[in-house]
Amino acid sequence: MKPLQISAETAVKIAEKLNIPVEQVIHLPQHILMQKLIEIEKGTKK
Repeated sequence: MKPLQISAETAVKIAEKLNIPVEQVIHLPQHILMQKLIEIEKGTKK
């Protein structure tokens, strides 16, 4: 699986939100990353 096509700045911001290393963010499957981002967004709207 190829790494996600996102900028370094974006990867750092996502890693901070998810509390995981940047390297792990880059290698997450896209559908899992999207699911986690949706969960974060739902959590901030409460």
